Amino acid sequence: MDMKKAVLMFLMLVCGLVSVSAQDSTQDSTTTVLKPLDLPLEQNVSEEEPQKLSWLRRTVRGFSYIDTNYVEPQLYDFTVMVQMTHTYDVYQLRSKQQSLTFAPAPTIKMGPYFGWRWFFLGYTFDLKHLSFDSQSQKREIDFSIYSAQIGVDLFYRRTGSDYKIRNVKLGSDAVNKSLEGLGFGGLNVGVTGFNLYYVFNHQRFSYPAAFAQSTRQKISCGSWLAGVGYTVNSLEFDHEKLQQLVDEHSNGEKVVVDSSLIFNSIKYHDSCGSIGYAYNWVFARNFLFCASSMFGLAYKKTVGEGESKKTGFDISNVNFDYIGRFGIVYNDSRWYAGASAIIHAYTYRKERFAANNVFGSLNVYVGFNFGRKK
Repeated sequence: MDMKKAVLMFLMLVCGLVSVSAQDSTQDSTTTVLKPLDLPLEQNVSEEEPQKLSWLRRTVRGFSYIDTNYVEPQLYDFTVMVQMTHTYDVYQLRSKQQSLTFAPAPTIKMGPYFGWRWFFLGYTFDLKHLSFDSQSQKREIDFSIYSAQIGVDLFYRRTGSDYKIRNVKLGSDAVNKSLEGLGFGGLNVGVTGFNLYYVFNHQRFSYPAAFAQSTRQKISCGSWLAGVGYTVNSLEFDHEKLQQLVDEHSNGEKVVVDSSLIFNSIKYHDSCGSIGYAYNWVFARNFLFCASSMFGLAYKKTVGEGESKKTGFDISNVNFDYIGRFGIVYNDSRWYAGASAIIHAYTYRKERFAANNVFGSLNVYVGFNFGRKK
C-alpha cells in the first residue's frame, strides 16, 4: 500500500509539471507556425506575458523550449490509433553448479487508443488469455510519459504461474534435455516501480518523435540521458515442486537441486541511478530510427527471507540494471505507423546464487491525426 501511494503521488507531481510544460510549449509552437504569415512579432508575443508567469512556469517553459529547425511540434489536437503489444519475460536462477531459465508463453494484446494533445487513453485485449480466472490471468500495467525534457515509466507486473523451463543445467545432458519445455507452476515474479530520466539536449532531440508521435524529428540528433529509479522485486519459488518434476523426468538418475536454490521467497528493493545516450536517425523523409541505452548502478536491499544480518552499506548489494529503447516510425504529420521496443534488465547477485530478470514489450501501431490546431 505504501509503495502504491508513493507511486501515485509521484505520478501526480510529474503530470502537474508536464501539464505546465505542455501549455507553454503549445504557445511556443503556435508562435512558430504564425511566423511564416509575416505577422508582426509584437502581435505574436505579448510584452506583459513574462510578468503574468510564475517563476515555476517560466523555469519549466525554458526547459520545454524546442528548436523548430530540428523538431516539428504536433500540428493536430486529436489522434486515433490501433496498437498490438507483444510482452515477454525471462527469469534465470543460478548457483555455482546449477542454473534454470524460465519464460512464460508470450502475451499478445491488441486494442484502440484515442488521444487529445498530451492525454492518451486506450485499452488492449489479451488475445491468448481471454479467461477471467484470476489464478491464471496475468496482471500487467505499463505507463509511460514522454515530454521534451523528462520521461517517466511506471510499471506493475505480476507474472502468474504459467512459466516453462526454457534452459536448464541440473544434471546430465539427457536429464537437462528432458526438462526443457516442461511447464512449471512454482514460480511467481512481481515487479513494481518507476523510472524518471532527464534529456539534456531536449531542444534538438525528441523522445516523443520516436515513442509518442507527438512531434517529428527533422534532422538527426542525439542526447545524453540521466535518471533515477526505484523498484520492489518479489520472487516466490516452490523448490519442492521443482525437485518433484526433476525426479519424474530424470530416468532413474539421481539429481538433487542445489541447496543454494532452496528458498521459498525473496523480496528486495532496488534504488538505481543511471546514465545513457539516445540517438534519433532521420534516414529518409518522414522516417526515423531511435536507439537508446541507459546503464544503472543499483543498490539492492533484501527484506524478509534471505535478508542479510549486516547493517549499513554493504558493497555486495551493488548490482547493475539496464533499460533499452528502440523504435522505428513513419510520420508525415497526418498519418503515422511504426514499431517500438522497451527492455528492462535487473540483476540480483549474492554469494550463494544469482537471479536475472529481463522483461519488456514490443509495440506495432498505426494511427491518424486530425483536428488541426488553430
